[in-house]
Amino acid sequence: MARYSIDEFIDSTGQRDLGEGTFELERDRMLEVNLEGMVWSKMGSMVAYRGNIKFTREGVLEHGIGKMLKKAVTGEGVRLTKAEGSGKLYLADSGKKISIINLDNQSIFVNGNDLLAFEESINWDIKMLKKVAGLMAGGLFNVKLEGTGMVAITTHYDPLTLRVTPENPVFTDPNATVAWSGNLQPDLKTDVSLKTFVGRSSGESLQMAFKGEGFVVIQPYEEVYLQQTA
Repeated sequence: MARYSIDEFIDSTGQRDLGEGTFELERDRMLEVNLEGMVWSKMGSMVAYRGNIKFTREGVLEHGIGKMLKKAVTGEGVRLTKAEGSGKLYLADSGKKISIINLDNQSIFVNGNDLLAFEESINWDIKMLKKVAGLMAGGLFNVKLEGTGMVAITTHYDPLTLRVTPENPVFTDPNATVAWSGNLQPDLKTDVSLKTFVGRSSGESLQMAFKGEGFVVIQPYEEVYLQQTA
């Protein structure tokens, strides 16, 4: 095969069947969904598909009045698209790196902006960090996912997971915090002395405090969350 030929390019960049289940990492930044039924995905994340797949924006009351009200309060809730049918679906989000987590009757919190897709078998709910409200613009909500099934999350560059123990709590920048174990309930703390070191032009430095037993996932990037409108 000639070097740099079209055939070589197609061979080296072509789709591969890995046999890993409903979700497969086709590339570090491309998720392949082997769809037979239905999955939820972040609105606007579809980049290609083949087969017979129907896309539907979630209805106002799709998940009940409770979640609708939470979305109204947060102003930016999780925007989801329902993909139904049979085929292969390809998802991506602004070139962010994708990680797959297979929950086995477990739970995890994910920042709403970093949730790419999850299987229909997963239960979810919007949770607000009440202590953050009024102190930080955007990024005020996260999503609790629990049950059994696959979840795909995104990070800017490679994620780092830190263990949390009673003896060793972890403190993170909210804008760099991606996910944490479902049993942890982070507090918010402020540190005036740090405000000149973390790049914030005004106000106090905000930190999320994780105490107990579990883990927290961070990314080497401070993500700024924009308010969305319906």
